[in-house]
Amino acid sequence: MEPILSVRNLRTEFHLEGCVVRAVDGLSYDLYPGKTVAIVGESGSGKSVHALSILRLLPEPPAKIVGGEILFQGRNLLTLPKSEMRSLRGDRIGMIFQEPMTSLNPVLTIGEQIAEAVMLHQKLSSDKALEKAVTLLKKVGIPNADRRVQDFPHQFSGGMRQRAMIAMALSCDPDILIADEPSTALDVTIQAQILELIRDLQKELHMAVILITHNIGVVAGMADDVVVMYAARAVEKAPVEDLFRDPKHPYTKGLLNSVPSIYGRKHRLAAIPGQPPELYKPFVGCPFAPRCAEVSEICKTTDPDEYYFPDGHMANCLLYREKTKECRHRYDERPAAAAGSES
Repeated sequence: MEPILSVRNLRTEFHLEGCVVRAVDGLSYDLYPGKTVAIVGESGSGKSVHALSILRLLPEPPAKIVGGEILFQGRNLLTLPKSEMRSLRGDRIGMIFQEPMTSLNPVLTIGEQIAEAVMLHQKLSSDKALEKAVTLLKKVGIPNADRRVQDFPHQFSGGMRQRAMIAMALSCDPDILIADEPSTALDVTIQAQILELIRDLQKELHMAVILITHNIGVVAGMADDVVVMYAARAVEKAPVEDLFRDPKHPYTKGLLNSVPSIYGRKHRLAAIPGQPPELYKPFVGCPFAPRCAEVSEICKTTDPDEYYFPDGHMANCLLYREKTKECRHRYDERPAAAAGSES
């Protein structure tokens, strides 16, 4: 199976006064039709910047995509004219943005905001577009949708606003849905409903999904593959079962150990000490070294490479420099067996 989206060595920077912030530093992964890739990491690791880079929504300047490729159905999105990118956004690639209250326009009704994309991309009349908006609101579970379509965002609860954002993202039946922290700031019950809704709609529409989250516990029931990001880099990539069963990178182990469990509370939750590096400052060696429980002297002076195991599991960690010597390759130079395992 061919990937519908391939991110290759993506590098995005912010050029600010007196410094350059490396927000995404060499990110690579594949997304397959009907599958979900979860991008996991703490705040500031580059997850959302990478998503906005895919859609080329970052303000230039100060942002600048300085390297790599983003291949959507074989076309490099980074070289497309702006007019073609506008035709893809909201049509073939939809996105659920963070903070629905600030992402929705407060002076337009929910129906007008959903209908706008339909009128633009599917060339429907305003009446037909509004009818489709009602249908979409019903699909995402908004009661009395034919009446609530005339409401403004402030008249919706947080969970309903998130459902409206999902309806807007799905209005043109996209091939890819980017969900950026879709359950943030919602209570636990509503979080579960939103995630279940995305999963059900994915099955119905056979969409590929990029799920961005800082909560590694969320991905267990949602993702097929996981990319763990730290300090703008991918530090581990694996199928979700492999990641939870046998995490390779010390950062991933720390994230998993910090997830609370409802089964017995005999031990305190583990915490990762320290803070992530400031990405506008140059650093030598592994960026996780100052916080790593398994650090060695070489980690402080040598930049780690991406080390691939025979099953395709990747760890960007010097612990595996010798253990994976026979299968140590950069992303585009992996052995055929490892590359084929993702499909």
